[in-house]
Amino acid sequence: MNFSNYSDGSGSGRWACPRSLALFILLISCASGLAQTDQPAKSSLVDQRVRAEVAQFKGKVNLFAKNLDTGAVYQLAGDEPVSTASTIKIAIMVEAFARVSEGKAKWTDELVLTKEKKVGGSGILNEFGDGLRLTLRDAVTLMMIMSDNTATNFVIDVLTADAVNARMASLGFTETRLMRRVFGGGESSEGKKEENKKFGLGRTTAREMVSLLEKLERGEVINQAASKEMLELMKREQGTNGIWRSDWRTTKATKSGALDALRSNIGIIYHPRGRIALAITCSEMPEPNWTVDNPALLLMSRLSEIVVDGLGK
Repeated sequence: MNFSNYSDGSGSGRWACPRSLALFILLISCASGLAQTDQPAKSSLVDQRVRAEVAQFKGKVNLFAKNLDTGAVYQLAGDEPVSTASTIKIAIMVEAFARVSEGKAKWTDELVLTKEKKVGGSGILNEFGDGLRLTLRDAVTLMMIMSDNTATNFVIDVLTADAVNARMASLGFTETRLMRRVFGGGESSEGKKEENKKFGLGRTTAREMVSLLEKLERGEVINQAASKEMLELMKREQGTNGIWRSDWRTTKATKSGALDALRSNIGIIYHPRGRIALAITCSEMPEPNWTVDNPALLLMSRLSEIVVDGLGK
């Protein structure tokens, strides 16, 4: 860019910008101002759309979402403690990977299936015969991919619930806590507190779960390789009928949870408009519905679409 020199009569030279440069600076300034005023308007629109969907739902909704590429966030009661159902298994997985990384356990450590160890609910291990031998890695894989409850209890027995909670505390999470084994037993110190009984298997907030996902995505949990491996497990979860269910071609790393009156879904959607991390809990539903078209699952899908549209770059 060329500049012209002129004299103001004082004998000193000053650089004068041509009109095109002045116009360019003005346009940049205006664009910056528009960007700053556009964000609140965009956030308000997301909030309106989310609340319009939630208003039609019979139950309670907690949501926190963040575009990990731009930093844009949206929340609806995202700091309120909620029951985790099976989404607490993410925390259990983290402790398992940490224990192996520290040399305090091995993926090849053997576990033996017995009648006494079998529990119901999600999973497949309770269909197998007694004496089946599997490794710690097998159990963690089944816990995350099929949300296998028997496998989960195997892993908790190896780690202890208190160790899982200590790990979460070391990562800066004050609300994410495992209370006990699935269907009881092995209570943590947190699980023994009367005020935590109402949470069942675990307690967390939507914000903390998104923060944990962000740490995993940035390779900050244990190390880069372990973080990536954990997310790869989450990408293989089966039965993903909640967030972003409408487009199976988009990669997502998720963990789901379900109770009669609750559905929870946590994950990262690897969308062209950004890596969108979100956590949604729908609770206090009046009637059990164990079909893939549970109203909470349908709501989660719609909310995830709104969030991607609103927070996407």
